[in-house]
Amino acid sequence: MWIHPEEVLLAGALWVSERANPFFILQRRRGHGRGGGLSGLLVGTLDVVLDSSAPNWTVIGCPEITEHWDWLESNLLQTISIFDNDEDVTTFVKGKISGIIAEENRGKQGEEQEEDCGKFREAELKMRRLFGMPDEEKLVNYYSCSYWKGRVPRQGWLYLSVNHLCFYSFLLGKEVTLVVPWTEVTQLEKNATLVFPESIRVSTRHTEHFFSVFLNINDTFKLMEQLANIAMRQLLDNEAFAADRSLPKPCKTLKNVSALKRDLDARAKNERYRTMFRLTQDERLDGHTDCTLWTPFAKMHVVGQLFISNNYICFNSREEDLCQLIIPLREVSIVEKADSSSVLPCPVSISTKNKMNFLFANLKDRDFLVQRISDFLQRTPDSSWGDTSPLSLIGHSVCHLSSVHRGRHYHPGLPTASQSLLRLYHQNAAEDLGPKAMKEKMKEEAWKIHFSEFGRGVCMYRTARTRELVLSGIPERLRGELWLLFSGAQNEMASHPGYYGDLVEQAMGLCSLATEEIERDLHRSMPEHRAFQNETGIAALRRVLTAYAHRNPGIGYCQAMNIVTSVLLLYCTEQEAFWLLVALCERMLPDYYNTRVVGALVDQGVFEELTRAFLPLLYEHMQELGVISTISLSWFLTLFLSVMPFDSAVLLVDCFFYEGIKVIFQVALAVLHDNMDALLSCNDEGEAMTILGRYLDNVVNKQTVTPPIPHLHALLTSGDEPPREIDIFDLIKSSYEKFGSLRSDVIEQMRFKQRLKVIQSLEDTAKRSVVRAMMTESAFSIEELEELYCLFKSKHMTSCYWGSSSSAAERHDPSLPYLEQYRIDPVQFTQLFTALAPWVCGGHTPSLSTRLFRLLDQNQDGLVNFKEFITGLSEHTTRLYYLRMWAKEKELKRETIKDLPRMNQEQFIEFCKTLYNMFSEEPLEQELYHSIATVASLLLRIGEVGKKFNNGSKKSESIDAQALPLDPQGEEGPSEEGSADAQVCRALADAQLEPAALQTSDEEIRDDTSASSYSVVSSGSLQCEDIADDTVLIGGGLRQGSTLDADWSITFEQVLASLLTEPPLVDYFEKKRDIQSKMAACKAQRAVERQISSASDHEITQHSV
Repeated sequence: MWIHPEEVLLAGALWVSERANPFFILQRRRGHGRGGGLSGLLVGTLDVVLDSSAPNWTVIGCPEITEHWDWLESNLLQTISIFDNDEDVTTFVKGKISGIIAEENRGKQGEEQEEDCGKFREAELKMRRLFGMPDEEKLVNYYSCSYWKGRVPRQGWLYLSVNHLCFYSFLLGKEVTLVVPWTEVTQLEKNATLVFPESIRVSTRHTEHFFSVFLNINDTFKLMEQLANIAMRQLLDNEAFAADRSLPKPCKTLKNVSALKRDLDARAKNERYRTMFRLTQDERLDGHTDCTLWTPFAKMHVVGQLFISNNYICFNSREEDLCQLIIPLREVSIVEKADSSSVLPCPVSISTKNKMNFLFANLKDRDFLVQRISDFLQRTPDSSWGDTSPLSLIGHSVCHLSSVHRGRHYHPGLPTASQSLLRLYHQNAAEDLGPKAMKEKMKEEAWKIHFSEFGRGVCMYRTARTRELVLSGIPERLRGELWLLFSGAQNEMASHPGYYGDLVEQAMGLCSLATEEIERDLHRSMPEHRAFQNETGIAALRRVLTAYAHRNPGIGYCQAMNIVTSVLLLYCTEQEAFWLLVALCERMLPDYYNTRVVGALVDQGVFEELTRAFLPLLYEHMQELGVISTISLSWFLTLFLSVMPFDSAVLLVDCFFYEGIKVIFQVALAVLHDNMDALLSCNDEGEAMTILGRYLDNVVNKQTVTPPIPHLHALLTSGDEPPREIDIFDLIKSSYEKFGSLRSDVIEQMRFKQRLKVIQSLEDTAKRSVVRAMMTESAFSIEELEELYCLFKSKHMTSCYWGSSSSAAERHDPSLPYLEQYRIDPVQFTQLFTALAPWVCGGHTPSLSTRLFRLLDQNQDGLVNFKEFITGLSEHTTRLYYLRMWAKEKELKRETIKDLPRMNQEQFIEFCKTLYNMFSEEPLEQELYHSIATVASLLLRIGEVGKKFNNGSKKSESIDAQALPLDPQGEEGPSEEGSADAQVCRALADAQLEPAALQTSDEEIRDDTSASSYSVVSSGSLQCEDIADDTVLIGGGLRQGSTLDADWSITFEQVLASLLTEPPLVDYFEKKRDIQSKMAACKAQRAVERQISSASDHEITQHSV
């Protein structure tokens, strides 16, 4: 590579001269390459520790630098010799080299590379060189730090790439190189101890790594967390990292900050922004600034931050819970700059379509802010339909709509399209004037007063008063509206008009595993509630669940979704319930409802950590009983709806939509705290479960208006005394008083820690399941199967981030059984087969692996799963016959060997060639060659005898597709038997002549061995003559033509019986192969596979021209 020439201040102090001419000198950096002594060790150490940029002329190996040196001598020496002074020479050389560099850069495709500064590009090249990474591996950032190897710290450089954590150190001649894939990280912690000062611990399944002495440890740790999260996402659903191409370019090149680092920083900010305001996953933060907001309800200016994104203007107060505001741009009508004053500097007024006005002030760059909002407003489509309800459409023309939508599964004429199920069943009920009904009306009045002061709808001011009203219980009439508002589902529904109806039409009628499970669970969803005791409620539930399964096949349907959706339908219309379900599954409870309920398992781990922190005594006792993991899963998956009376649990759902998962953790801790004494006296898991079940069954809502709905566990009583009742409002109040210090950001941090543990635990479970399933079907031990599974999976994972001939996403389906989840393509299969196969087949290995792959790929999708891979690797003699059967591969596989297709003449010759190559490096190859000759001769005679019996019923056919090419030099053989024997002999001779023309002395020795083996073959019953390579056998004689003898054939039983007559062959195929050494060599080669390079780490030479 060429770099821009720079002036060297100390020309000879740290360099050793290699070549010279009147104008140029070729030098090597001390401490790199051969020799160097003590001074070389010191210089090399300083270069690594200080990341010295002095050796800018860094090349991989000598060939490249010497090639450039020769170019300089042949192209520039004669030209620059005509210049009169050194300044002209310097100017000319600089210009020439700069032109070469510009030409090289023009050919590069890496657009993001151009964004990165020169220093960072240099570090990325260094990382790829040191660790053998391909160009696809992108460096995110690098840090100077110490790596603790034992009790000794090694100062060096930590490189964080998209898929790997790498460390390199070179101190006084000792080199330390570390490469850890992010997918193998099980724990990531930032801690400080006496032994390790403020450090980061990176744990894998087998070891721990400690890094310390960071300039900014928090920044490093956050980046590590992000990269580990990306890796966990790969393991979970095969979602590989994709750089954000639409990221705006910085105004100026940022020093030592890559485009990927900016991308990840932007993703982290976007995630925090979306979580804070419950926005959709595609919302991207454009920027934020400090400001004040005038709050008319408090008559004061509130200090906080203003956030601008592509669809929203949001505000959050600096003081928690003081004020939060979300203004969708679709609702904005006017944005204008108000008059500035000393009291109200730089104000901006925003008006909405529902006549609300918001005044922001103290904006630093008001003009730019207004311009950005105007730009986004121009891109925002007109949303006059945004608040149009299906009810208003029906009111205009019910008859017309029913005729238009007749035959559709979902249309505005359906009762559940315009009303919730509760309203549908209460519309004709007599008005209740009892005390509970009066209290419900008082709640409604309180909310109406709140709406008049703080606004109603998406632009409502959200304050501490809002939270107080939510904790007091949302009135039934307003529950659906406020759930939509607080969850963010209202915004998503308004942005996708008609989406749900179209989705229902696409999904209904389709049959899949998800729809079968939905049908099975429909009548188990709140069967005690009368809304689901008839077809109206059941049909609405079916449509919502089926539509969501069609929208998100990655989740499809999971048990517990039916219970949650049933409750949503009680208070919302179908469309509203669908968008609330989207908000739950995709944002508020991430990964809860996938096939492995990962999100619920993660929160179960978080709950255990919180129990240990808040209730340490109870935690230890519960761990002994194993209760926490049993109880918490059902609590979280259904938000207590399946374990608590409905009227009580629905109040927790109110709090959940406003506060998020935080309130569920608080209530769960409060339940354990209230039962601590009873639980501490428990002796087994069943007793503890009974105590908690009885407690939750008797959590009552004394303010409910509707008749209480009996609960499934209501009969759990002990003795004659009825259990005490617990008021749900008291439980919620207690949870806030005792555990209200829980913060959402702390929970997210704990979730990350548990996510690593849970996903890696699931991967270990998958591995154990695979090993157990394959134990009886393979010849490998448990340890060997585990190692093979890891190699197979790593081959798949490599293709996830470095590409392959087929998409990794197509080859990983988490819904399949563990044995079939990971699949590899033919190229990857050939790599593994070559490294692990029990037979060495020389030049025939690629073709052998190709044939075996086609045989194993029974469904012909071009992919092989782990079970098929192990089957092909573990079977020996039986597979040999199949390898020659490529012409019959598309036929259905028979169950008995008697029904297998017969082997024709050409396949038999190829079979012999393959056997010959297998034995070429065996210690007993002479005996094996002799056995092949004996078996081949015997099989030829068997085929000839069989042909005589078949001549009466079969005729010779022309098999042009399988014919070998013609050779005009061919000669006829004297006899049938001699011709056939000679043909096989010639095939064996051809096989031994396949090595390359350029041979080493070892290959010459091998040729001598081959020659002797050929003579052994000849000395058997075979008579080898000088026959052309492409002569074919027809009708027992050698002829030149395009046809083969279609009558000659043998069966698998004949091949197997003949092989079993030769003890050397039997011993060879029945011998237990040492797969351990091959797997160790394969793992060692994985680093080499990352990049095929002629230079090793010790051959890196640094030169100066």
